[in-house]
Amino acid sequence: MYCSSSITVHLLRGAAALALLVFALFFNPYGMVLSGVALVGAVVLLRGCPMCWMMGLVETMRKGKGPAST
Repeated sequence: MYCSSSITVHLLRGAAALALLVFALFFNPYGMVLSGVALVGAVVLLRGCPMCWMMGLVETMRKGKGPAST
């Protein structure tokens, strides 16, 4: 259910979500709308909360979808 196509894709989604979270925290004084959009984008990339992302990573690793498999 939470699996990505590969571990690499899953980690890239996590990194992008982390970047959006950092953007939302540091640029909050410049516009709450941009921060809100960044937070929504992070939740979409994480497919829920950070724990949901972690569960998806574990499932992806368990299914053996490493970087070499597509």
